[in-house]
Amino acid sequence: MTGGSRGIGRSIAEVLAAEGAAVAVNYRSGEAQAQEVVEAIQQAGGRAAAVGGDVSDFEQAQAAVSETVAQLGGIHILVNNAGISKDALVYNMEPEEWMDVMRVNFGGTFNCTKSVLSPFMSQREGAIVNISSVMGERGWTGESNYAASKGAINAFTRCCAVEFARFGIRVNAVLPGFAPTDMVAGLMDKDGGKGITKQIPQKRFAEVEEVARTAVFLAGPDSSHMTGALLTVDGGVSAQVGIGKPL
Repeated sequence: MTGGSRGIGRSIAEVLAAEGAAVAVNYRSGEAQAQEVVEAIQQAGGRAAAVGGDVSDFEQAQAAVSETVAQLGGIHILVNNAGISKDALVYNMEPEEWMDVMRVNFGGTFNCTKSVLSPFMSQREGAIVNISSVMGERGWTGESNYAASKGAINAFTRCCAVEFARFGIRVNAVLPGFAPTDMVAGLMDKDGGKGITKQIPQKRFAEVEEVARTAVFLAGPDSSHMTGALLTVDGGVSAQVGIGKPL
């Protein structure tokens, strides 16, 4: 579970643990937060361990997978959730801002996916769930680097699903819309998010638990004949044209 110390990642870790999974809570810099998640899971009767590592670095991603196996006895599910945003208009965006977002969001997904392939292929079983975004399928001002990284994840999900199916490995993605996390806090600064919620058919943000339960569904046996799927959890945002009604 990469990026599992807060937000959607924390919720996925907790729901997975409640369903009986032993969870490795990966973090890059938030060790204290990751330990809080581990303690909450353990207090609820589950098994968990905090595993450090910057997934944008391939060797650290490999080490995190090895540590997970050592601490928890194996690995059967990978949730690629780690992500950052550095929003800016393309005209104002620095090349570093572009590459940093790609390295973490898409690079981390590639690095961790490659790192779990040996154990998954040898046991001929595994589930990979990539946390993408509806931004990867649609456009939004100031989100070009973030949206491009998520679009790459969507394409990567489909290709991996095709490549890995013969080994019993399933690869799917969850595409959240707007949820109240630190990642989208800047989008809600202006009016508390009212300008966004009025564009959502359900007129509300997603709860992080709603996104988490979709991810856990894709990780579990109830989705056993699903691979290469991109499931949106967006309150209907991507179902409409424009803002969904005449101006």
